[in-house]
Amino acid sequence: MSETTANTLQYRVDGPEDAPVLVLGPSLGTTWHMWDRQIPELAGTWRVIRFDLPGHGGAPAEPAHSVAELGDRLVATLDALGVQRFGYAGCSIGGAIGADLALRHPHRVASLALVAASARFGTADEFRQRGVIVRANGMDPMARSAPERWFTAAYAAAQPAIVEWAVQMVRTTDPACYIAACEALAAFDIRAELGRITAPTLALVGAEDRVTGPGDARILVAGIPGAGLAVVPGASHLAPVEQPAAVTDLLVRHFSTAWQAVPDSTTGLTAIPASPVLPVPVAPIAAEALVEEAAPAHAPAPAFAPAPVEPPANSDAYELGMKIRREVLGDAHVDAETAGADAFGADFDELTTRHAWGEVWARDGLDRRTRAAVALAALTTGGHLDDLAAHTRAALRAGLSPDEIKEVLLQTGVYCGVPAANAAFRVVGAVIREETTPRG
Repeated sequence: MSETTANTLQYRVDGPEDAPVLVLGPSLGTTWHMWDRQIPELAGTWRVIRFDLPGHGGAPAEPAHSVAELGDRLVATLDALGVQRFGYAGCSIGGAIGADLALRHPHRVASLALVAASARFGTADEFRQRGVIVRANGMDPMARSAPERWFTAAYAAAQPAIVEWAVQMVRTTDPACYIAACEALAAFDIRAELGRITAPTLALVGAEDRVTGPGDARILVAGIPGAGLAVVPGASHLAPVEQPAAVTDLLVRHFSTAWQAVPDSTTGLTAIPASPVLPVPVAPIAAEALVEEAAPAHAPAPAFAPAPVEPPANSDAYELGMKIRREVLGDAHVDAETAGADAFGADFDELTTRHAWGEVWARDGLDRRTRAAVALAALTTGGHLDDLAAHTRAALRAGLSPDEIKEVLLQTGVYCGVPAANAAFRVVGAVIREETTPRG
């Protein structure tokens, strides 16, 4: 166990002190124990450092609100341990941290394995919705749904003890830290930056992963120069837990053969071998048990790149406004609004995006929660019930609880009149019930 501060992470070290360092990053809702079955073999060759996310596994509940902030805390932790250069394997959000480090600290990442990872995890709306559910209901809905997200049905039925371990691991996670991690994933999008990753990279994914599946892994491989792909049959999102032998063999093979050369000595980094000491023997893997693919030397540009659009006048304010508009109202709502726009209303849409969102909502004088409360009061007063529903969803995503929203409506009713507040309570109550009811 490690001593941590607000700027570092809880960690554990296994393996020889003088061996090359391999860092293992966890998935959201898990602890470093998700890698337990890899440790006996990996620690024979590498100095393995595992870490916990804030508020996970008893780690201090110091929320980190972006993937980059999590990466900064990991770098501070490694600095404190005297580690300059390392290999990195991370699962899900742990993979996002690794990709972020490979982009921002390429001289430190010698080799990279992205397990059940993605250049963009689902949609921002999905992760912000998780935050709404947790604020209203605590961690229990996330805990009860974790086995379905993490394991195949056959594995869950055969391993009830591991399923219970997973449920309890999520249930004991600090809610504020979990919500912050969801917000970090909502904002994470490196699709346009994949070509800048220079570390030798393996994208590893369970064939039955429904969270970040083979399609997400193939996008990583198409975008990262020279990256390889490994698809593990019989595994879902937590492939290191469900298929530990196959995952361990793949990691050993990758980190034994794809360890980037030491940077120029002017960087001042401690030299380590171009490949780890004495590669661990890897048992043969039957072709039908594992599928591996290599990206072409010059992978084509990902097909998801949007076509360039001519920006409107004063495009800085417009682009900022569209960013804030999407963060507040959600991608689905904004997409529906813009899809229904026509040439006649385009100038007005541009005006409101630039002025309301890019100038007023962007001001520092009030935080998002306060602006959300003011919007609810104003929309109630004006009787704008359609917009009130959208801004109720926005208020929940901004962190207002149902009880706080109720207080806003009560206060508004005193000053704007009972009939307006009565109509608002009906609309807002329906939205809160819909948004805070756990899915499934």
